[in-house]
Amino acid sequence: MSIRLRLTLWYSVVLAATLVAFGVAIYFIVNYNQFSDMKAMIKAQADDITKGNLGYDGMNLNVSPYTFIDSEMYVQLVNYNKKEVSARSQNLVRYGITLPYPESNKITVTGGYFEHVKVGKSPFLVYEQPLWSDKQQLVGLLQVAAYSGREEKLLSDLRTILVFSSIIAVLIAFTIGLFLARQALRPIENVIRASNQIQHGSDLSVRIPKYGPNDEMGQLTDTLNNMLGRLENTYNVLDDAYKAQRRFVSDASHELRTPLTTIRGNIELLERMWLPALETAEAAGGSDERSELEKAEGDLQRVVLTREAMQDIAGEAKRMSSLVNDLLALARADAGYAMEKTVQPLLPIVEDVARRAQLLPRTAEWRIGDLKALEGVEVAAHADFLRQLFFIFVENAFKYTPSGYVELRAMQSADQAGVVIKDSGIGMNSAEIPHIFERFYRADESRGQTSGTGLGLSIAKWIIDEHGGSVEVSTREGEGSTFIVWLPVAFIDKSNRV
Repeated sequence: MSIRLRLTLWYSVVLAATLVAFGVAIYFIVNYNQFSDMKAMIKAQADDITKGNLGYDGMNLNVSPYTFIDSEMYVQLVNYNKKEVSARSQNLVRYGITLPYPESNKITVTGGYFEHVKVGKSPFLVYEQPLWSDKQQLVGLLQVAAYSGREEKLLSDLRTILVFSSIIAVLIAFTIGLFLARQALRPIENVIRASNQIQHGSDLSVRIPKYGPNDEMGQLTDTLNNMLGRLENTYNVLDDAYKAQRRFVSDASHELRTPLTTIRGNIELLERMWLPALETAEAAGGSDERSELEKAEGDLQRVVLTREAMQDIAGEAKRMSSLVNDLLALARADAGYAMEKTVQPLLPIVEDVARRAQLLPRTAEWRIGDLKALEGVEVAAHADFLRQLFFIFVENAFKYTPSGYVELRAMQSADQAGVVIKDSGIGMNSAEIPHIFERFYRADESRGQTSGTGLGLSIAKWIIDEHGGSVEVSTREGEGSTFIVWLPVAFIDKSNRV
């Protein structure tokens, strides 16, 4: 519920309660004024009758004929000893009216009291005066009534007017209040609209327009605009720094690739050049000449040491090349590199990965499971990046599986194709799973001494995101890990299925 509607409802409820209280007060005041004079006249008439005009002789109630003269008052005398109406005024007799009266056992008061009664459809205001004997026994009841139809109709009309006028007033106030609340809260709508533009468009240059006087809403608008200005300046500074960082990483990666390539090429050249000398030294080891043998042994030792040094240099250069390639891939991801994808069959790519994975250095058994789920399945993908993705998971599995097996298989669910890489290695703690795709994150060293930079899974996650896929991870320490890469299917040729 919006603030505008809540405000309108709140003051509408307050207004309705005020109108109800005001209407009730008016109604009771009018009611009191209408019946107060009538009650006074009825009471005076009853007092005149009871003053010397009534008598009691044991069983009968005697009344003076003066009591029942024709007037606007309706008088009735009830004899409880005989359980009958002993006398009625002429107007009651003329209209054939008998006023209702209570049973003697239901009268609990000694003095007179007023009652509103209806005879047929005609309303009357009745004053009832209990009559007591000298022995304080109830012997009769004097009823003096006046027709109250005009007063009752006036009060009924007043109730109707008050109810309907209150409802109409509340509805009008609600409508006008809703309009006024909308006008008063329009600056907040401007704030929301500008915030949505910033949120969805990432445009911090948007400012909130200011309307009306410099009240609380105007001050809020100025404060938010100042805050947006500071955010824009900060964002621009950070964005420039981030762009400079991305350019640096990209340029550094390109610059490092050239010397590393040169180092590796020269090392390989030196190995080829020293190889004939090594073979000559080994052949000289069987000569009968002592001096030549010793010389060959010295040359052989130098050759062996030199070759080991060159192998170490070549290995480190290869590792640095891998790191630079990873950094370059991540730099492309940060720069918004868009892969060129085409629709192509997925099975040949996975089979190629399975074949080439047999050549990777490993100590675990390599198993190729059932890949039939990928038959006829085509995906929109970049084949080279997709191969790199699967190789990252396979190489990781080999790294952390000193014994046991690593398995590659496929599955399918609805419009998703899944490639499963499962190992029986050392596994991971479940608390590490949310972090394994972070850059340079390395799991707990207790998992084993393994080489790597901690960038492989970050690159894999980038490739998965670029292909609109997802990855599931399940693992347990000491029992291995399972990665399922899901890719959206572009086409399924079911005619190839058996």
